[in-house]
Amino acid sequence: MSNPCHKERIANLKRIEGQIKGIIRMIERNEYCIDILNQTKAAKNALQNVENKILETHLNECIKETIKNPKIADKKIQELIQTLKRK
Repeated sequence: MSNPCHKERIANLKRIEGQIKGIIRMIERNEYCIDILNQTKAAKNALQNVENKILETHLNECIKETIKNPKIADKKIQELIQTLKRK
């Protein structure tokens, strides 16, 4: 089974990296708590969006491919369930 390419997510992750660096600067400058919290929420939501896109790709490509091979389908489904249960 081939793994899908997630290179289009790199730009999103670099933006999130910039947001995190900005949050660090805000904390170093002792900025207002609510402003920092707003930025952490934005970064968290952006990361959730990246996660959702990768999950969507996984379902549409990797899981769909396992339907053709029932021997690995159960393993892949359990793998996905365990991943989604993680906090």
